[in-house]
Amino acid sequence: MTDAYALLLQDQFPWERWEKLILSEGILLDRPKETPHPRYPDIIYPMDYGFICNTISSDDSGVDVFVGSGGERLVGMIVTCDYRQGDQEIKFLWRCLPTEIYLAHGFINFDPSKLKGRLILRFPMKTLWEMQEQRLEHSENLP
Repeated sequence: MTDAYALLLQDQFPWERWEKLILSEGILLDRPKETPHPRYPDIIYPMDYGFICNTISSDDSGVDVFVGSGGERLVGMIVTCDYRQGDQEIKFLWRCLPTEIYLAHGFINFDPSKLKGRLILRFPMKTLWEMQEQRLEHSENLP
């Protein structure tokens, strides 16, 4: 994927529609944090992972999603190329804080000979850090 294509995808992607779909259909977590992959037991998920209910991806299962601990927002996606499966798909980043975005991206790209992914953010990383800081400040001011 070229940088120009990644920028076009970032700017033209229907983020709000997918965010509404996630909120209306929900997410089924089938691989909780620190559980092994069903076919590759040496691969341990570093964060909650599942799929958006009532969706179909290129692998005939639901559209994948990493679930973080931030606010109710779709913050980005990782466009993957899986050399073992021979497919490409999108893995969304839902409620992910900046550190969780780095974690998901590193997890996907741990062994690029088998699986690699391109990170596409809905907001600049600087903005995501600021949003996290504002959320922390707001929670500290609650009684």
